[in-house]
Amino acid sequence: MKQHALLFVLLPAITAATAFYATRHEKKVYKSESTLYTGLASGYNLLSDKQSSFMDRSTGAFDNLLTTLTSKETLLQVGINLLADHLQLRESDSLVLGWNGYQWLEQELPRPMRDELGLFGPTPRLRRALDSLAKAATPNPIKTLLFTSDSPYSVESLTMKLKGSPRKNNNDVLLMEYEANDPAVAQKTLIYAIDVLNQRNTQYKTSETNSVVNYYQTKLGEAKTKLDQAEARLRAFNENNQVLDYDEEARNVATAREALGDQYNQELMRRDAAKASLDAINKRMGQQGNVSAANNDLADKRRKLATAETQLANAQAYGQPRHIIAKLQAAASQAAEELKASAQRYDAATSTSDALPQATLAADKLNKQLEYDESVARLQVYTRRMREYQSKTNSYGPLGSQLRQLTLDRELAEQEYKSLKQQVDQSQTRKQDVEVAGKLLTLDAPNFPLEPQASKRKQMVIIGVGVGIFLALLLTALRLWMDKRIQSPEQAESLIGLPVSAFFPVVKNPLSTAKAARAARVMFEQLFNAVNIEIAQVKDKPYPPVITLFSVLPKQGKTWVANGLLRLAEESDLQVAYCYPASTGKERRESNLGITYLPYTVRPDFMNVTGVDYLIDAEHEFDSTQFDRIFLEMPALVNHQMPVYLLKNTALSLLIVDANSTWSRAEKQLMALYERITRQSILLVLNKIGGDYIDNASAAADIETPEQKRKLQTERRG
Repeated sequence: MKQHALLFVLLPAITAATAFYATRHEKKVYKSESTLYTGLASGYNLLSDKQSSFMDRSTGAFDNLLTTLTSKETLLQVGINLLADHLQLRESDSLVLGWNGYQWLEQELPRPMRDELGLFGPTPRLRRALDSLAKAATPNPIKTLLFTSDSPYSVESLTMKLKGSPRKNNNDVLLMEYEANDPAVAQKTLIYAIDVLNQRNTQYKTSETNSVVNYYQTKLGEAKTKLDQAEARLRAFNENNQVLDYDEEARNVATAREALGDQYNQELMRRDAAKASLDAINKRMGQQGNVSAANNDLADKRRKLATAETQLANAQAYGQPRHIIAKLQAAASQAAEELKASAQRYDAATSTSDALPQATLAADKLNKQLEYDESVARLQVYTRRMREYQSKTNSYGPLGSQLRQLTLDRELAEQEYKSLKQQVDQSQTRKQDVEVAGKLLTLDAPNFPLEPQASKRKQMVIIGVGVGIFLALLLTALRLWMDKRIQSPEQAESLIGLPVSAFFPVVKNPLSTAKAARAARVMFEQLFNAVNIEIAQVKDKPYPPVITLFSVLPKQGKTWVANGLLRLAEESDLQVAYCYPASTGKERRESNLGITYLPYTVRPDFMNVTGVDYLIDAEHEFDSTQFDRIFLEMPALVNHQMPVYLLKNTALSLLIVDANSTWSRAEKQLMALYERITRQSILLVLNKIGGDYIDNASAAADIETPEQKRKLQTERRG
């Protein structure tokens, strides 16, 4: 924020000044308001008692009303009505159109142009002419004025300024307002908006109900025709089949058939009974014939026995031979036995208990024969009647199916007719309801505003200041988001993957007492201690230890960091060699208070250098045994080769990174290669950092007293 303080001051000032300048000629704005009662939510109408109390459709009705208000056709008609009134004026009228508006209209539509376009005559005729010109296929001044201009007649202007507020707290009130530069225009526009809204809303509702009523009436006529046809088919069926009441006749036929069946069965039983009686009588009469036969047989046997005894007596009397007498005695004995048998049969035939006289049996037989013949005759009649009933039943079966289908068709047609009749009644009621309660009522008529609205200049200036602050914040955020530089030690540790050992601000004069200089001295003390600690832990490297100062990118501050460390080494009475790459080729060896500056040339075989003595030119007479430390400044890795063999023998590396530099994928890859080659401790030094980090380091420097500083210098020399 401190870095962009000027932006936060300059941008709000510019935007506020722009808003102040843009509103120097602000026009006066007059607002006319009106309140309408719609009756959509709680109004009583013809259908109120039939509708469910929990069904609230007023929200959709309000939306339809507001949509109708803001439709282009509604706004076009409002503009046409307003323009027609203004074109009738011969001079400005404060109650219709002020002087400024009248002069503007005279410039846009001069009287010769009006006459050329045919804009003359009474108001209704003028409105029709304006409507035709507005809807013409070719461009014309009226069409331009009503659609593309910024005049109070244009659809675009009306869309922005004419507002309708929906109901609040579920009431039936619709709030309307309109703003214009002329109070008369504001009032008249709102009046025309209410009139056109009323007309179009009522027209749409009436057209809807008319179409519904016509539809249901057409369907009702078709249903009535179907019902008449079904009734005609049913009536023709009854006449053709002589059916007064099919169900009653079918029940009668079934009942008669069942009764006839019972009579037939009873008559059949009577016939069988008569037949049995007749058989019994015949049997009795047969039994009477057996008695007569037995009597005749008995008489014959008597005559035969008498004849045999007469012959035996004559034979004995006349002295017939013995064998003849024996034969005659045998014949007489046999005749006697036969007579006994015949007598027994006769006794058996004449000894029954139900034996009746022959005359009685004959009379009974005659009666039963007559009864049997009568029963057979009646059975024949019953059989013929049953066949007739069966034929009638067979004919009634398909007739019943046809009659049921015809009846069902008539019932369905009647149900459809009744349903459509109900729909017609409802639609007609709805139509009447729309005609009665479809008009919007004006609670508060559009007022004539006497005073203009409060100026928005101050508000616009405040908004301009806010916009400027927002733009400043946006630009700052975009700059921070697009800035890929390392801004803090935490970010450096996250990107590079190494802990920050020291961070330095921008120091113009290292010997000054400024806050940045004090912070830098504290950081150099910490970095020098860290270097000594790391060198003390190195055991397998040659002496003297070589401390490498390297960076991935050029101009990161390696020389500046090296000078600070050399200054501390000088105070510690150490013999230090500082080897740095020559930039011009004219550099020479220099020595100053134990510090030897040795330039070297970056040769093409730089990567094959095995030691510092090989790196330094022969003319500089380098002897490493004369030094306690060797600081080797490396050229930027991104532009030069890496001395692989030399880096393996160094004791410590210092990575110098400028806080204003970037750390991308290329830098990460080079750093990974360097770590893979050296496999040693690397101290991260962050250069040119600012902010609270400088304040903290400066505060730590202020804590040290002069006595502590002198004691520290004495310890170093020791």
